Amino acid sequence: MIQNSKILIVDDEPDILEFIWYNLSKEGFEVQTAKNGEEALLVAEEFGPDLILLDIMMPKMGGVEVCHELRKKPKFKDTIIAFLTARNEDYTQISAFEEGGDDYITKPIKPQVLISRLKALLKRLNLNSGGSINNVIKAGELKIDKDAFIVYKNEDAIDFAKKEFELLYLLASKPGRVFRREEIYNKIWGEEVIVGNRTIDVHIRKIREKIGDKYIKTVKGIGYKFEF
Repeated sequence: MIQNSKILIVDDEPDILEFIWYNLSKEGFEVQTAKNGEEALLVAEEFGPDLILLDIMMPKMGGVEVCHELRKKPKFKDTIIAFLTARNEDYTQISAFEEGGDDYITKPIKPQVLISRLKALLKRLNLNSGGSINNVIKAGELKIDKDAFIVYKNEDAIDFAKKEFELLYLLASKPGRVFRREEIYNKIWGEEVIVGNRTIDVHIRKIREKIGDKYIKTVKGIGYKFEF
């Protein structure tokens, strides 16, 4: 269950650590903390968190560098890494996602909003561990059947062009994860195929027309992610 998930909070401000630890613990999560990047790597190895909430600006080792080091280890390949930071520059967000971050949450944020964001991210783990059976993804009102190449919304079948279906299935396969535009191009169209800059945007628009706007989110300057 999501409530039993293990979360590691990393921040160099004791008040923030205590505040987030209290609210997440009260929600039923198993929580541990680290006060800097170096400590985060050690705690992560022992604790084995499902999700790491990682501040960007910290002494000794910043959050982006911590994320880089974690993603080099197979053990943390599928661990959810969300950045929590007061910085909102585009270049900082791009660096965070390029190193393998799954989400970028800007301070200040209300506890219940933060908890909702983390639960949405943790659904990705549940999906990967049991929500996708025989290539069928169930997400909210949607059922995406890869074998039959059919999308259902509230049991009604929806017609999808081949690339539209492949793009939707790719995004839905890892809810909460941001897929960069270059990665989408390579996985859906292939590195050898040359397509226009607006190709992805056109396909996303067509998918939204068919399933609604709430599932696929645009991450400005980065790409797209699927949420439910």
